[in-house]
Amino acid sequence: MEDGLQSFHLSLIFRAMQTPPILTDRTALTRNRRRATEFFLHEEVVTEVKERLTEVNRTFTSPKIVSPFADLWAWAGPVIADDDVLALTQAQNDLVIHALCLHWANDPVGQLVQCRQSLRADGLFLGFLFGGQTLHELRACLAEAEAEVTGGLSPRVLPMAEIRDLGALLQRAGFALPVADSFTKTVHYRNAMHLMGDLRKMGEGNALAARLRRPTARRVMVRAAEIYQHQFAGEDGDIRATFEIICLTGWVPHESQQKPLRPGSAAQRLADALNTAELPLSQPDRDG
Repeated sequence: MEDGLQSFHLSLIFRAMQTPPILTDRTALTRNRRRATEFFLHEEVVTEVKERLTEVNRTFTSPKIVSPFADLWAWAGPVIADDDVLALTQAQNDLVIHALCLHWANDPVGQLVQCRQSLRADGLFLGFLFGGQTLHELRACLAEAEAEVTGGLSPRVLPMAEIRDLGALLQRAGFALPVADSFTKTVHYRNAMHLMGDLRKMGEGNALAARLRRPTARRVMVRAAEIYQHQFAGEDGDIRATFEIICLTGWVPHESQQKPLRPGSAAQRLADALNTAELPLSQPDRDG
């Protein structure tokens, strides 16, 4: 058993060494998270997980939660950090929750694969991350302001995946019955400066490895705030900020799970089920 576990962890380390160019500065990310004092979006995910687990109507006895904020998940089970190599053991869990930190992963597919390998047959994976619509207002305003003031662009906001692409990642990682869905949280702020201050309080400040290593010119930030106010303020003068949270759901394959029927294997006609008449398709007019 020990040899098998050692091989498992060595394979994960090797995979981490083969990842694409580093996206995240983990030192900066850890520093940002240590300063975090605002967790309302993580609390939204906690609520969402509780609702989804209720709908599953199943008791999980060996869960693991991947999160940088262990206190929020003490009710659910043991919490591990979202390191490149996760502290997971092969085929030991029946539930893994990756809680709103997958968007910072240098290798998202590798994270999914590690979670998949740690689950037993018929185990459930729930993964939450920010989606591509998150902070689209702020991203547009920062880009416009920086291009206007400096004539260039620098990495400021984490690139985030679109929901249409994430279901395919679950399949690549070996999950069955993959589903990707999302919900949106719109938050109102007095101005863009308050929004960016709140992001720092969330631990979601700029931790990109390619970020500028010097303070941003004040003119850029002031101009971005002006653009934001002009384009995204409501009648009360407050600006809006969009947070799209995507949920990935996948199961480890098991013989008890539903499988799609073979084409032509239906035992009843659709017309009979709908209590309607079945009409033949009209033939195309080939002379016209």
